[in-house]
Amino acid sequence: MFWKYGLFFSILSGGIWGVFWQIFFTVVGILTLGIPLSLELSQIMIIGPLAGILYIKSQKFLSIKFHLTAIIIITFLIFISHLGNPYQAKDENRLIIFMLILLTSFFIWVSLNHSLYNLSPGKLSKHDIESFFIKFMWGIGLIILILITLIPFYIMIMTSLKNQQSLILNPLDLSVNLNTDFKTLFNSYIELFTNFNFHLFLINSFIVSCTTVIITLFFSIPGAYALARLRIPNKKIFSGTVILIYLIPSIVLIIPLYAIFSYIGLRNSLFGLILVYPATTIPVALYMLRGYFSALSSEIDDAALMDGLSRIQIILKIAIPLSKPAIVSVGLYVFMIAWNEFLIAFMFLDDPNIFTLSRGIMSLNSSEIPQQHLMAGAVIATIPVMIIFLYLEKFLISGLSAGGVKG
Repeated sequence: MFWKYGLFFSILSGGIWGVFWQIFFTVVGILTLGIPLSLELSQIMIIGPLAGILYIKSQKFLSIKFHLTAIIIITFLIFISHLGNPYQAKDENRLIIFMLILLTSFFIWVSLNHSLYNLSPGKLSKHDIESFFIKFMWGIGLIILILITLIPFYIMIMTSLKNQQSLILNPLDLSVNLNTDFKTLFNSYIELFTNFNFHLFLINSFIVSCTTVIITLFFSIPGAYALARLRIPNKKIFSGTVILIYLIPSIVLIIPLYAIFSYIGLRNSLFGLILVYPATTIPVALYMLRGYFSALSSEIDDAALMDGLSRIQIILKIAIPLSKPAIVSVGLYVFMIAWNEFLIAFMFLDDPNIFTLSRGIMSLNSSEIPQQHLMAGAVIATIPVMIIFLYLEKFLISGLSAGGVKG
């Protein structure tokens, strides 16, 4: 049966990758360059499978020189099949079109190299077929994940750098004139800090988020240690109850909390948020840290107790230093929860001077405020968390992987 042959999978993957990258770079050209492009797939549905056949038939000759030659051949075929004008673009955009086609050819070939590497053109075993589908689906999934992550952020940045007139004339044009002076290009960001007191939103969010992290770790570290190390009656029931509390939707708690905090005068205050946020983060912090403390050898505690250390000293001098990756990852996770939280802040805060970032950005979502200001606010809210995450990524990965359910 032909579908069990590597040649079939080369044709299949070539067609799919060709159509995928052709659509992708057509959309990229329209959004980033602001020029009308025509999408035609009939030619690439032939060229893509031909590229797949070329790859699987030439694996013995693969080298950097051959890869470059293949990319040039694919680019040439795309131009020839479209009579030299693949996107029906104007003459002044020919160089841009050439770059788009070259990128399309490059990514088609790279994708084929990922999917078809070491695949025989002849009849395949069940293992080879499964291996192909795993690599192919992994590649598609990874690309889609990257696009879902980067495209919204790219749209936010490009929109924040445009002016109101250009957005009204062509909302889909996400190109930016880099020759514009600095003040004009970043006008939205400047106005956020000069006219909308955005610096107060940043300060308030840092205060609330950092305080939430401190309070959460202060209670969850000894609590998690007790659940992992001490003999507590009905410990399993208590552990299950802790995570059950975390699973309760915030919206269920907001109405009674709103009534109580309004009655005692804490609703429209940062102190009220600082009281509420740890209640939502301590349960998950307990759960994560308990798994990490459980993984530590109990012999360390026994030796420390024999040396005369108290349980508090063991936590401070042994458990915390050994659990630094888990504590950092939990702290970062709690910080992101508090930094991005919107629902409670929206319900509790009315005074613009104490708005957190999420609440402040919501106040920009108005017909009276240009859209680029809203996007600039979203970019400002995203960047600090991204920087912290990238800086502490190794701790986050090791801490979360070790903080699974154990015992």
